[in-house]
Amino acid sequence: MGPFLPCWSCCCLLLFFSLGVQGAPKDPNAAPEQVHLSYPGEPGSMTVTWTTWVPTQSEVQFGLQLSGPLPLRAQGTVSPFVDGGYLRRKLYIHRVTLQGLLPGVQYVYRCGSTQGWSRRFRFRALKNGSHWSPLLAVFGDLGADNPRALPRLRRDTQQGMYDAVLHVGDFAYNMDQDNARVGDEFMRLIEPVAASLPYMTCPGNHEERYNFSNYKARFSMPGNNEGLWYSWDLGPAHIISFSTEVYFYLHYGRHLVERQFHWLERDLQKANKDRAARPWIITMGHRPMYCSNADVDDCTWHESKVRKGLFGKLFGLEDLFYKYGVDLQLWAHEHSYERLWPIYNYQVFNGSREMPYTNPRGPVHIITGSAGCEERLTRFTLFPRPWSAVRVKEYGYTRLHILNGTHVHIQQVSDDQDGKIVDDVWVVRPLLHRMMYL
Repeated sequence: MGPFLPCWSCCCLLLFFSLGVQGAPKDPNAAPEQVHLSYPGEPGSMTVTWTTWVPTQSEVQFGLQLSGPLPLRAQGTVSPFVDGGYLRRKLYIHRVTLQGLLPGVQYVYRCGSTQGWSRRFRFRALKNGSHWSPLLAVFGDLGADNPRALPRLRRDTQQGMYDAVLHVGDFAYNMDQDNARVGDEFMRLIEPVAASLPYMTCPGNHEERYNFSNYKARFSMPGNNEGLWYSWDLGPAHIISFSTEVYFYLHYGRHLVERQFHWLERDLQKANKDRAARPWIITMGHRPMYCSNADVDDCTWHESKVRKGLFGKLFGLEDLFYKYGVDLQLWAHEHSYERLWPIYNYQVFNGSREMPYTNPRGPVHIITGSAGCEERLTRFTLFPRPWSAVRVKEYGYTRLHILNGTHVHIQQVSDDQDGKIVDDVWVVRPLLHRMMYL
């Protein structure tokens, strides 16, 4: 038996080496990370976006079973993104749109390529049509440092509470910092929420660096305006996302203010023609028209650029939104929560003394920028303005339930008070009154 020992040892070594190679991890640079979803605007679809550090194929495998094979396949694109920092770090952003999804059905998916796959995630396809009741989480100003609302948002998401997320500007603080490593960290942090729900965004002032390049590259919003402005339908609502920042960073092109304004007007005209099917028009933009915070932000000035436009007269949004009957305007930027009385041009237009939010004669403004970031909370002025209904200086986020074509339910969740609801209001607008102040 002696002469065969060396040969047997070689076989063992070969077998061990073979098993080692088969069990060795793939190239870690090819492993998908920062996975998140968005709704591209077409019923029965969902876009999956992720990052790798080397170019790979872009594929999503999906199906209905939690375990076992994922029989469905979809391919997409990969685009290099070079951050503007001095290291010129290069990321590869992958986008795949799933189509033909069954409304309201839960899907399991993973993304990547033969060089490396993500773990499995789950999401529920959005329902079609206008006769259902979407529930959304709404917030802005969430950072990689001090993201106070994120643990509770993760728990809510795991319990299947929401249909989508609206992040109303200001991410990571800032996505470009440390040669975009802060952006990477933030996208990893939100993955447990954003890989399970369509995570819909608008740009804020903290995304401005390098002409909003990190924002444009990392998120995949509907339309062809790089996510700066777009709209989509969700249940009985038409939701419009736009950039307040075009009014402030004019060195990137003053024409953007005019382009966005005319796009908004065309979109609002179209939305009003569809108002019988989708009565609610909801906007989201980062910097508010009004606020009662004790700082020198745009919303504290009477002639706010967002409200009144450039030079106090060009392309202002308050008159436009009032003309076309926008019902609810969602804002952030101020690191607090504030609900306004129905308002137009500094005048309160409550429905009635007893029921101010029933048949309001002006739009309702909600400022929800207290999700948590390194800049902490923003204090209020000592005395509230006459148009300010509720002010909350606590970390938290907003729940927006679009119940049907006449009722919307808004709640503010306080993270400081362990999830307590600190504001709760119904906006009621019967269909007959929908066009009364157009």
